[in-house]
Amino acid sequence: MSSLTNEVLETIKRRRSVRKFLPEKIKQEELDAIIEAGIYAATGHNSQPWHFTVIENKDFINEMNRKTKAAMRESDIGWVRKMGEKERLHILGDAPMVIVVSGRQENAYSPLTDCANAIQNMIVAAESLDIGTCYIGLTDFFFNDPDNLASLNLPDGHVPYYTVSIGYKDPAYVWKTPTRKTDVVSYIK
Repeated sequence: MSSLTNEVLETIKRRRSVRKFLPEKIKQEELDAIIEAGIYAATGHNSQPWHFTVIENKDFINEMNRKTKAAMRESDIGWVRKMGEKERLHILGDAPMVIVVSGRQENAYSPLTDCANAIQNMIVAAESLDIGTCYIGLTDFFFNDPDNLASLNLPDGHVPYYTVSIGYKDPAYVWKTPTRKTDVVSYIK
């Protein structure tokens, strides 16, 4: 691994998926900075197709969790079905707020990739502020229901891709650094 380091590289290495949060919402100025980092993500042909739906309503978040898990229990994929059956599991980490990231389909070259780039910027920015996040794809089970989709009130022509749980990290939980594979690079010279 490289011996070079700086604040950005160390923040990237330190970031972990947080699944247990304190109940209070992050400050508005922190949220604004995190979303601004998303807005500055790399985007194909500068299409900037993203939209960020910030959900602060705890009842709505809990309903998203309930409906996501109900749909997961119907999955053909065994491990997904088992996760949906776990009563104590909160898919969104019982976070005080979540951000649904959706992408505009029309006149966008690569909306899925662009939205993933925005999320990566946001989760690294959050870590730099010592705020926890978890990048969640399982909410796709929630998005697949037309009624659930309508409840998000997304702009016309946008498709939701992922959800980011966000909040202050619960210090009672320690997130260990997983071992990283290092034999994943090849060179053509």
